[in-house]
This record gives sequence, structure tokens and C-alpha cells, in this order.
Amino acid sequence: MLFRNQLSYVSMWFKPNLTSLLLFIISILCLSKIAKAQQSVFSVDEIPAMEQKAHEGKTKSLSSGVGSNYDLKYHRCVWEIDPAVSFIKGNITSYFKTIINGFNQMEFDFTTTLTVDSIMYHGNSISFTQQSSDVLQINIPSIIPINTLDSVTVFYQGIPPNDDTASFYRTTHNGTPIIWTLSEPFGAKDWWPCKQSLTDKIDSLDIIVTTPQQNKVGSNGILLSTILSGNNITYHWKTKYAIAAYLVGIAVTNYSSYSDFVLLQNGDSLEVLNYVYPENLATAQSQSQDIINIIKFYDSLTIEYPFSKEKYGHAQFNWSGGMEHQTMTFLNNFNHALMAHECAHQWFGDHVTCASWQDIWLNEGFATYFEGLTEERYFPNTWMAWKQQKITNITSLPGGSVLCDDTTSAKRIFSGRLSYDKGAYVLHMLRRKLGDSLFFLSLKNYLNDSLLAGNYAHTIALINHLEATSGQSLSGFFNDWYYSQGYPSYHIVWNQSGSAVTLTVDQTQSHSSVSFFEMPIEILFIGQTKDTTIIFDHTYSAQIFSATINFPITRVKFDPELRIISAGNTITEKQEYISDDNQVTVYPNPTKDVLNILLLNNANTVEYFEITDDSGKTIFKSDTYSGTQKLITISTSSFSKGTYFIKLVLKSGMNFKSFVKL
Repeated sequence: MLFRNQLSYVSMWFKPNLTSLLLFIISILCLSKIAKAQQSVFSVDEIPAMEQKAHEGKTKSLSSGVGSNYDLKYHRCVWEIDPAVSFIKGNITSYFKTIINGFNQMEFDFTTTLTVDSIMYHGNSISFTQQSSDVLQINIPSIIPINTLDSVTVFYQGIPPNDDTASFYRTTHNGTPIIWTLSEPFGAKDWWPCKQSLTDKIDSLDIIVTTPQQNKVGSNGILLSTILSGNNITYHWKTKYAIAAYLVGIAVTNYSSYSDFVLLQNGDSLEVLNYVYPENLATAQSQSQDIINIIKFYDSLTIEYPFSKEKYGHAQFNWSGGMEHQTMTFLNNFNHALMAHECAHQWFGDHVTCASWQDIWLNEGFATYFEGLTEERYFPNTWMAWKQQKITNITSLPGGSVLCDDTTSAKRIFSGRLSYDKGAYVLHMLRRKLGDSLFFLSLKNYLNDSLLAGNYAHTIALINHLEATSGQSLSGFFNDWYYSQGYPSYHIVWNQSGSAVTLTVDQTQSHSSVSFFEMPIEILFIGQTKDTTIIFDHTYSAQIFSATINFPITRVKFDPELRIISAGNTITEKQEYISDDNQVTVYPNPTKDVLNILLLNNANTVEYFEITDDSGKTIFKSDTYSGTQKLITISTSSFSKGTYFIKLVLKSGMNFKSFVKL
């Protein structure tokens, strides 16, 4: 799920101008890097904010673990809904298989706000109790043997909660009423009797909604029929794919509709059905084409779109973001990144769903990273900025694990810093550690696992596939980056003598739960006209590395491609003297207005000297220097505050290096 402040979303993500609009129209059948360049500005901290707020109240009444004595097989959901009225009336027929002996009672999660009119079993009304804990207890009049398939039908009606904690919303768009649902994590029970635990998916589902005929109903699966009856119309949707209760959704209003089509790798054509507000139709049609390349891209990286025998789709709604209802995402607009994030959930979150809210990163971390992968592929100019924003957000606090340690708090479950961004960056680091081939093959194996496909998964299942595919032990990696908290800071001291380079790499940790983050590190060595990157296997603090670099180094950069979560890193060039009898003194340090360089011997051997800032930019340079004075004085009054590096080059080829702070 992805949420943003609506005004910030528009201003940060889509800044249209005439040029970008014309370029987009020209390239309407493909993703245009040029036209989209201005859309790829991210405001990372806002992504989950609305999601956290909207679900905060839903944690006050968690699922009670109902349904442990039966296996849910099927729901037939029949509803009457008029968007002009905040009201729902319907009946839910549930088929189940008993899994214990002596079965004569069953339970559903269901709010006491709605009224149960009756419950029918084999044509007869049976007794029930609506408990204050939002559990509907149903009394079966006789014992049902184990492994028996049976059914009950619950008839109910009422006004669902419609406040900040609600899952059944009535609002308007352009003055027209709309009703839509959003149940994650614990809200399905607010509008229908169900089993909303993360243990038992619904094997198949029919959704039948009757509404005034000016409306359309968007929902899961494929549309089997629309039937007019007087002033009403009935929409019948059906899915044969297993689905979690929180991924069931309906949206009802006067939608306009159109379809895009995606050619999958297996040659099949997948329909993307779009239900949009009539006032936004032209804009949606100009933007939604992006989903074609997004689905093709995910299809090529992992497995075929998991619900290819039905559809993918979008239904517009009024939240500032989106919700990954299976086969039909509800979203606020058709921004590229929003579509990319929610579409990724069809693989990670819908096809394979987290088996516990502790494992929510299996949904949100993956969706965030795959959103990022589209950034890398289609908007490479902003890929570094995307990564830097993630790291900045993750390291804004010293603690926090990807493992969700408080599943009673929606704010913690949907933590943008941890479940979304740190989860995504753990995947990015795994990709670097394993290499693209093994990383994506591991994900394919994970998604294809017959025990996980169309089911639930814990993080250990993903780890097992990563290890089995790569042949590597990843226990240390996950102990550091997933189960434990914090991030490393690297402190590097380097020195070059001729072509020989030495580095000492120290590491500190932001949280005491990790004593050392063992990760390969990349160091970029930059010269005047060339550079090179070397990977070092950093296994302990104060480790010393050696390398051969056949050009003078002017600057060193740690982790140039942002492959590691880290912050507070320092790089220092070790002070080097020409020789014992040719010492050079730089003073005062720190300095303010004047810098003095005192040469104790052989001043006439200096060929030139230069001063650079910490980015490598030359601030001052003498073309030649043939003087014999022992003291060189330089005015620094025009220099900005910062660290400056001083280099003296001798005619003999030797040199002296130091630094001064201003």
C-alpha cells in the first residue's frame, strides 16, 4: 500500500510543462524517459503517512484468532449498496471444511456495529451471538464430522463505521457520491463477516453487488455479468484465485471505464481494466499506459503476472495513495510510481502474503523496492536520488528493525522508515551480495513455491529460498539487517605512496544490537583524469587493505553507488611528509584568515602547490613556484567554512599532503 499527502503528491511527483506533455503524447505507447524525468522526484517520508493515520484506530480490536477449527473454502457475497446512502445490506454464504472432531460451533470476525438479521444453515435459522469483542459466534445444531464440507449464510445490514478508523467509506468526487472499502490490516470485519486472520485464504469468491444503474462496481476477479433490473444494475465479479480477507474490496460510483492490454512473456494478453472518475478520464488515459511496461518489467524479473487468467485493474478512490486489492488496485491517481508500487503487490502481498504483521516487509518492502527498480530502469537520472532519500530516512533515527516488533500499532506496522524503506534497502543489499542472476532467481523460486503460492509466508521461507538458490549462508546478514537494529558508520583513513595505496577501515554502529555489520564495501578512488572503484571484503573493524593504483589520487569516496545503509561516514587522508629532513608545517589549524605553510628545507624544490575542497574542486593553485622562502602565506578570507586539502608537488616527484579546517 502506498500513501502520500495529496497536495504534496501532485507537486512533488508530477510537474507538467508543455514540453513534457508533448513528449508524453508522442510516446503514448511506451514509457518516455524524457517526459517522465520531472515525475521522478520522491518525497520518501510521506509515503506511508496517510496509511498509518487511517489504520491507527483499527488496532484497538484485533482479530481474535477465530476459525481455527475450520478451513475456509468459499464466500458468496451478495450486497445492496447505494453510494448516496452510507448503508450496506447483504448476505454472505460461506463454505468451510471442518478440521476437528466434535465440530458444532464456528466464529467469524464481525463488528457489533452492524445487525445480524439471521443465520441460515440447511434452510433453517440457527442461533448466534454477536460478542463485544467483534466475534460472531454461530451455533451449529448438530455435530459436523471432521473433513466435512458444509456452509452457513449470514444475513445482515446497517451503517458501517465511517470515520478515520473506518474500512467502509462514503465520500464524494466532483459532487458525486462514492462508496469504497479498504480493510488492511484489521478492518474487513467492519463491513462483512469473515475470517481475517493471516492463516487461511478464501479459495474462491463471488461478489454480487446491486446498485442504482448509473453506477459501476469495481471489485476482485473477472466481471461475469451486469444485469439491469428497473432502476438498478447488478454486477457479478468472480475470482478463483486464493485471496486474503483484507484484499477483498468494492468501489461503487459513476465510473467511466476503459482497458489497456499487456502482452506477457508467455504470449497471453492481459487486460488492465480501469474504472476512473469521468472528470479525470482524459488524464487517466494519458497516464495509465505506463502500467503496460511496469507489468512487462515485473513479468520479466520474476514470474508471470500471478492472476493472468482474470485481470489486473485500477479503480479510482479518494485516498491520497493506493491499496493493492487483489486484481484491482484502488488508487487516487495514475502517477507512475503509485501504479508501480501497488502493482508490485500483486506478486508480493497478494500472490504470496505475509503470514504475520511482523512480516509486513514481505509486502511493503518488496513493493517499495520494485517501485525503485522501475526508477532504476526507466528514470536512471533520478535513481541515485531515490536511493539517497531512502538511506536518509532510514538513518534519521539510530534504532529500528525491519522485523515489526509491535503488531498492535498500525503506525509501527506501516512504518515508512522500517517496513517500507529499510525493508526495500535490505533487498537492495541482498541483490548486491548475491548478484542479479541469483537474487532474481531466488525470488522466482520463492513465488513459485507450491507451499507459498496463493498462500502466506514468513520471512524464514524467503531466507530459505535465498540460501538454497545462492548456496550462501545468510544468517549473519539477516541477524544484522533484519532482526537487529541500526546501521553502520564507516571511518576510513587512506594514504598513497607512489602506486601503493593503504586504507584502514573502522566501523561504529548506531545501535548496540549489532556489534559489527559484515558487508563488502566499495571505495571510489578519483584522480584528475581517471578513477577506479575497488571492492573490499570488510569483516572486522580497523581492518587494513592494500591496493595498487597507477595515478595520483585527489579524492576518495565511500560507497559511490549507495549499496549500503550507512550514515556519518568519514574519509581522511593520512598526513604524509616528504622525508624526515624535509618536514612541512601548516598553521594555524583550524585557520580563519591566513594560512601559513612553513618549509623547513629545500624550498626551491617545490614545483607547484594547490588547495582543494572536500569535493575535489581546486580552490587555489600556483602554476609554478621557484621561490626559496621558507614561509608561504595564503589569504583564506574568501574561503567558505569547511575542510581543505593542501598538496605540494616537488620537482623530484615526491609530494607533501595535509589538510586544514576553516
